[in-house]
Order: sequence, then structure tokens, then C-alpha cells
Amino acid sequence: MRKVIFTYVFWLLLISSLKSFGQGIHAHHEVSKDTNSLNHFFGKGRFYGHARSFMSGTINENELSDYHAWGVGAGIGYETPKFFKHFQVGLSGFFMFNLMSSDLKELDEKTNQPNRYEVGLFDIERPDDHEDLDRLEELFFRTHLGKKSNITIGRQIPLTPFINPQDGRMRPTLVEAAVFEYKEMKNLNLHAEYIWRISPRSTVRWYKTAESIGIYPSGVDANGNPSKYANELESDGVLIAGANYQKKNWSAQVWNMYNENLLNTALLKIEWKSNTINGKNWLIGGQILDQKTIGNGGNVDPKKAYALVGSGANIFSARVGKQSLKFDWYINATRITDRGRYLMPREWGRESFYTFMPRERNEGFGDLTALTLNTYYKPEKHIKLEMSAGYFKLPDVKNFALNKYGMPTYSQINMGVTYQFDHYLKGLSMLLLVVRKDELGETYNNDRYIFNKVNLTHLNLIVNYHY
Repeated sequence: MRKVIFTYVFWLLLISSLKSFGQGIHAHHEVSKDTNSLNHFFGKGRFYGHARSFMSGTINENELSDYHAWGVGAGIGYETPKFFKHFQVGLSGFFMFNLMSSDLKELDEKTNQPNRYEVGLFDIERPDDHEDLDRLEELFFRTHLGKKSNITIGRQIPLTPFINPQDGRMRPTLVEAAVFEYKEMKNLNLHAEYIWRISPRSTVRWYKTAESIGIYPSGVDANGNPSKYANELESDGVLIAGANYQKKNWSAQVWNMYNENLLNTALLKIEWKSNTINGKNWLIGGQILDQKTIGNGGNVDPKKAYALVGSGANIFSARVGKQSLKFDWYINATRITDRGRYLMPREWGRESFYTFMPRERNEGFGDLTALTLNTYYKPEKHIKLEMSAGYFKLPDVKNFALNKYGMPTYSQINMGVTYQFDHYLKGLSMLLLVVRKDELGETYNNDRYIFNKVNLTHLNLIVNYHY
């Protein structure tokens, strides 16, 4: 039934958009328009679409398995114009195909571990499914309040430091939520939301918030045993509140995420930007994060809980850099103290720390020190070159209490080229990303600490067309 509904909605939107396009072409033949008709009303709405091609490959060292995959997909959406001056409705859907790939359900022979990156292009729960991959993504009702504020209820794209699209696979993370945004004050914006369902990237289903935790590989518990919290957690949803204040050269953000019966996470971010002189300015920023377990951590049985009672984490992240029209650079540092593991479901979003580098996370670790350098060069308006390098000092892989995923200390280099097309190809962009990660810590001659983690080269070629 889900597939039938999705197919019907998708083709209805496509036919309607083509009809509107055709009406526009032949508008000069019309003598008069019926401005009271439904056709006229819906014709004033906004159609939008997205086509995507994603080629991914991972080359592991020696006899460890290599992987490749090529996914393509397309989707279309529609937002009505405002009706009764305050209301809007929106919906969108997307379908995708696995054009070609390695056997993504096959485990590596030496480590008995699964593929990590390429399987995420499709449905991580059904790695051998090549065609039946579709999702009704947005379906919301929006009420406009004042000039800039609104309440949106339903399926939508999340935009917070904790839960966000994390656009590193074929499709982003989405939420089913009630979101309030207040933007009537000059310098202060307020945000609040309650989330009850999530559809993580690399999936096509919708889950209750607690059910969504553990779909991705979940590492080990504090004693080194495989984590057992998948499908065992109890939580009534997620509450997020935030405030963003900007005045002159300063900006400050305060966020708090209350994940009922699991965790409470608070974030403070402050940045200062100098006045622009000759097209150049300095940027200095800092972040402080505090996290505590609440309730029983998800389950009364500690072996099935997501977080241990009484545990928590403290994180400090900082940045200094210089921005200009053609060249930006940043030096970044992050410290996760040895108080405990920093936990944030990987299914929900990417990290907001300054040292974040695409294709790796620092979630699940304590006693971590990260240093990164980011450079961005824009030789002309269509081209952007990126080179980033990072050093990530982690606890020993056998320090299970502070190293959830058995990741050794490592270095990482990212090189990327983005090209934005123009004129008749406006909306089309291409990204080539090359990632190299190498071990710097002890792995005890155990390939499980190496496979898909370090000593690898990962490549992406991503083509997007937004219309």
C-alpha cells in the first residue's frame, strides 16, 4: 500500500507540474483566466525537484574487501500558496535505484564485518534491494504567524545542531515533528520542536524516535560486549529548544535537546567576526557541550540501555580563521574530556563540532583530542577547491568505556572539488571528494580495528540537479 500511495502522489505531482508548464507556454492564446478556479490557485504554488547520482568506492588495505556502488534517484515536491492568508501545505517524494554495486550484504572474510559506506546509499536494512526504494518524504501543514514566524506540523527536513539532514548519502534524514520558529525580533530568533518519528538517511521507513536508534552498527558497551540496545529502548520522543542572537560582529546560539528517558544535551556556541577590510575578515568561535543521562538511559536493564545511569560527557571546540572572497582557512580544535563517552545517535545527524570532517564521526568517544585545518579556494565563481587535514587522538581501542567503535588514533585528509554549472544548466552541480585515513594508534594486529576505519581511501562522485 505504501508503494501504491507514493507512486500515485509522485505521478500526480509530475503531471500537474507539466500541465502548469504547458499552460505557461500557451498563455498567450488565453483571452481570460478564471482566478477563482482550483487550477489557478494551485498554479500559484511552488513545484521543486531534485535528481541525484552518487558513485562511491572504498579501497581497504591488503586482502580486506573493497566496495563500490552507484545510486541514482529523483524526486519532486510541491508547496501550495498561502490560503486564508496564513496556511500552507507541502509534500514531496523521492525514489532511487541501485544501478550497480558490490554485494553489499556480503561480510568481509577476514573480519566478518559488513560494508560501511556504500550500503548507506540505499536501504541499510535491505542491502540487496536494488529497485523498491522510495519514500514519501515531506507531508506538512504550515501556519504562518506574523511576517517571518511559523508552525510546521508533519514530515519535514530537520535543521538543528543535533538532528539534521547529514547529506552524505543518497537521501537525508527527515523527521515527523511539530516545529515552531519565531523570527519577529530584530536580533533574536527562537526555535522549538517536538519529534515523534524519524526516517534516518540510508533508510526508507519511518520509525519512532527510540526505534531509530541502533539501525546503524552500534559498537560495544562499556565492558566490550556488543551493544544490545537496538529495538530495546523506551522513550516518548525528543524535545529541542534553541535561541540564536546576532548583533553587529557577535553571534550566540543556545540549544538543548531533551531525549526523554535517554539523554539531555546542552550546547552553547559563540562566534565573533571582524569588520571586513579589503574583502577579508577574521572569525573566532567557541562551543561548549554538556551531556547527561536521564531516566534509566533507555532500559532498566543496563545491558540494553543506550546510556549508563550517572554517565555524561563534556566537550569544548574552538576555531580561528580568516575569510575572503577567494580563500578561506580555519584552524580547529575539539576536546572531549575523559568524563565519559559523547553519545548522539548516528542515525539522526552529523556533528556540529568545528573539527568535523565528512565521512567520519567522533561520536561514541571520550578522552578525545582533535586538531584540523580547513582550506577553501574559489578561483572563480563556479569552482570551489577544498583541502582539509585532521589528527584525531583517541583512547586505546581496548578502552571500551571511552571507545565505543574500536577506532584507533588516526589521521585524515579530505580533498574536494565542487563545480556549479550556470546558464541553461543552472541548478546542476558536481562534487568529487577523496578521503584518505591512516592509523596512528595501536591496532594489536587485529584487522577488525582497521577494516572500513583506517588505512583506506574513499572516493565519492556526486551529481545534483535542483529544479
